[in-house]
Amino acid sequence: MNNDKTDWLNQVKWTADGLVPVIAQDEKSGRILMMAWMSRQSLAMTAEKNEAVYWSRSRKKLWHKGESSGHIQKVKSIRLDCDADVIVLQVEQLGGIACHTGRESCFYSELKDNQWQVVDAVIKDPKEIYQ
Repeated sequence: MNNDKTDWLNQVKWTADGLVPVIAQDEKSGRILMMAWMSRQSLAMTAEKNEAVYWSRSRKKLWHKGESSGHIQKVKSIRLDCDADVIVLQVEQLGGIACHTGRESCFYSELKDNQWQVVDAVIKDPKEIYQ
C-alpha cells in the first residue's frame, strides 16, 4: 500500500502548464462564485490550510484568495471530477464577495436578447476593497 501523503496529487490530470481548472462554489447556496487555476503547490496548500490558494497565470505566482481584499475562501470540500481534470471547491466566502468587481460572483453577466447584461449588483465598491 502506498502511504505517500502526496499521492493524491498524482491522480490529478494536470495541463501541459502544470495547472488544473478550479471552480469555487458557495457551499450553502450552490452558486458558482468563480473559476481559477491551481498548480500542484497551490492545491496542496489549499488542502493543508483549508483556504483557497490559486495560481495567478498573469502574475505567475501563488495567490491566496483574499490576501488583499480580505475575502478569504474557507474550503469545506475539495472534489475531483470523473476525468480527474477539473476541481470543485465548496467554500464559505468570507465577506460574501468573490469577484474583484465587488460582486458575489464573477458570473454576473447573463445573455439576454443577444447581449450580455449585468444582472448582479456590486456589493462593495472595489475602490474601497483595494485601497
